[in-house]
Amino acid sequence: MRTNEGFGGRTALVTGAAGGMGLEVTRRLSAEAVRVYGVDMRAPDPGEVPADVGFETGDASDERLMIALAARAVEETGRLDYLVNAAGVLWFDRDTSLISIDPNVWNEVLRINLTAAMIAARVAVPHMRDAGGAMVHVSSTQCFRGDDQPQDAYQAAKAGLLALSKSIAIQFAQDGIRSNVVVPGPTRSPMQRRWDEDPAKERATAQSIPLGRVGTTGDLAEAILFLLSDRADWITGVELIVDGGLLAKP
Repeated sequence: MRTNEGFGGRTALVTGAAGGMGLEVTRRLSAEAVRVYGVDMRAPDPGEVPADVGFETGDASDERLMIALAARAVEETGRLDYLVNAAGVLWFDRDTSLISIDPNVWNEVLRINLTAAMIAARVAVPHMRDAGGAMVHVSSTQCFRGDDQPQDAYQAAKAGLLALSKSIAIQFAQDGIRSNVVVPGPTRSPMQRRWDEDPAKERATAQSIPLGRVGTTGDLAEAILFLLSDRADWITGVELIVDGGLLAKP
């Protein structure tokens, strides 16, 4: 257990809570005596999350669902302190160059990766205004770089999260609400199932990273919990890059 981070007795809302980074954050916050309310398109498998996690199966971009989940959290605990926007998709087969992508795929990727985060934030803000709160949004190093195998919708959405977070940070600073972004490098998670089918691709990716390995959901969860914690109380409107040194390369 951590000490002096103020997690105990607080309440969190986590999107994408049934898999990858969202699931790992849910588990770790719950272990810190945070009451977690999660949402995902699929329900977690039995035993994946602690029994006291409040869970809704559905779309995080559904504003009515998010309003109801936040209201449930506040009714049951009297507060809402944290928001983690971890919901997202990475569609290698359909998210392609702007000159070839189906506009419907573009719109769907932006809805899941960006619009859902906006909706979760605007649902959370009114509940956080009385006592303050902290938000962390999950972006990607891909938003800082081009790619010879582009996923243009994904990259645009993840870049949009940076701007959205900065705007939230400034708009609601006087309410004691902080908003930051974590920027993961290549990370082993359900979004990278292709590595299970071709481990050589994972090894090649690891070799391109200065620290010599791909990230884990635990690496990212630790960064997210730090930004939520009281130790980050004077940090807002920033991006924390967690990439094993990838973006520092010349």
